[in-house]
Amino acid sequence: MSVPMSVLGWALPMLPLAVGGLLLITGRRADRAAPIAGMAAAAVTLALAIGAAVWRPVVRFPLLAGSPSGMAVDGLSAIMVVMVAAVTLAVLVYAAGEFGAGEARARFFGLMLIFACAMLVTVTATDLALLLMAWEVMGAMSYALIGFWWHQPDRVSAADVAFLTTRTGDVGLYVAAGCAVAGTGSLGLAGLAGAADPWRDLIAAGVVAAALGKSAQLPFSFWLSRAMAGPSPVSALLHSATMVAAGAYLLLRLQPLLAVTGWAATLVAWIGALTALLLGAVACAQRDLKQLLAASTCAQIGFMVLAAGVGAAAGGTAQLVAHATVKSLLFLAAGAWLVALGTKNLGDLRGAARRYPLVGFAFGAGALTLAGLPPLSLWVTKDTILTAAVDRSAALYAVGLAAGVLSAAYAAVALFAVWRPADTGTRDDDAGTREDTERTGTGRVGPLQQLPLPALAGAAVVFGAVGLPAVAAAWERLLGVPGEPRAGFA
Repeated sequence: MSVPMSVLGWALPMLPLAVGGLLLITGRRADRAAPIAGMAAAAVTLALAIGAAVWRPVVRFPLLAGSPSGMAVDGLSAIMVVMVAAVTLAVLVYAAGEFGAGEARARFFGLMLIFACAMLVTVTATDLALLLMAWEVMGAMSYALIGFWWHQPDRVSAADVAFLTTRTGDVGLYVAAGCAVAGTGSLGLAGLAGAADPWRDLIAAGVVAAALGKSAQLPFSFWLSRAMAGPSPVSALLHSATMVAAGAYLLLRLQPLLAVTGWAATLVAWIGALTALLLGAVACAQRDLKQLLAASTCAQIGFMVLAAGVGAAAGGTAQLVAHATVKSLLFLAAGAWLVALGTKNLGDLRGAARRYPLVGFAFGAGALTLAGLPPLSLWVTKDTILTAAVDRSAALYAVGLAAGVLSAAYAAVALFAVWRPADTGTRDDDAGTREDTERTGTGRVGPLQQLPLPALAGAAVVFGAVGLPAVAAAWERLLGVPGEPRAGFA
């Protein structure tokens, strides 16, 4: 491999790691410069990610007593690195406008950059050893970010729940690594599907447990609602492009392993479909906007997990990308209203979209996409996944279809809440729906908070083009999965 390609492969994760680590080490002395440093690092990382997607660098090095390890960018990881970098940049631009001088900005931006670095390594790792290292860093950063306001015990408790729950699932990845060595003599991801019996089934079981825990699928879904105690930019990145997406990514990456075992693919498909259905119902019942979005994240990722189970890698990856743009947009819009109005209670958000029209129209575009309105992106991706599901099982298709209907229902709840005329009566002061008293409403949404919203809204809408026949064919070729079932119009 040429030296420039090797440099590109190393630079992609190392740049955010280096800048993030420097901000953490410097501490409060770097608070003033942290937003600029964070945004600059994210912008350069996006440029590197685009370069990596084009030139596909491969990096090899010895790890763990000389065992081969490395990072590589193929079709799936090319999509993922660009998505992770783009969403990170959008979120950090927003955060630069939200976090004032009184906040520990160096700590926040440092943690967010390292969080993004861990996801970049996760999606490019070619073996379980390196993937596990990044997986663990991601969990540690999520703990620190969810409990960012550490002086408040309820937030630290929420971080504890998220960390311990995901760690329980993570044990499966250690089991998978041990069984991979026993069954294949290697930790390489590419060889897992070829492991000898009974190691192959044990590897699959461990991978499924870790992925379901990380992506908040049943029975682990409860931790994600507690994670809403973190700052809104954390929720936006966590739910869209990093940790919660990591489990779905892993299942899509290792779909051949699921398929060769048979039972693992069936189990994953049903867990994804049931999560989409049950958490969709939970989302419909919420009175807190962030909790509604959190439950909808579990539900929408359920479609990605369903895709991995039924062998719809192209549809599942498209769902992952579309959901990342939509959910980062919706959480940032919700965060903007939270800062401006001091509430996330749906009853108190009446008229919010009318009062802040740019935020409102961007939120509307995201919510309509979340609802699966044709021809927007999540309509295309869900239809593609359900087309594959109906070939497997009529019952599985019925559950997925019902979950899609619920997507429209909870998106409509959110849209109605923020667009209906403002109520001049008393506010609903339901306890537990407000941020702490240190973050009361400011009455304004700053320009940096609004800047990423139109771009994310545009991406959510335009990505529906992936359903066009020519685009769908190119997407499948990029992922190396030609001939997969497509939506009826493709």
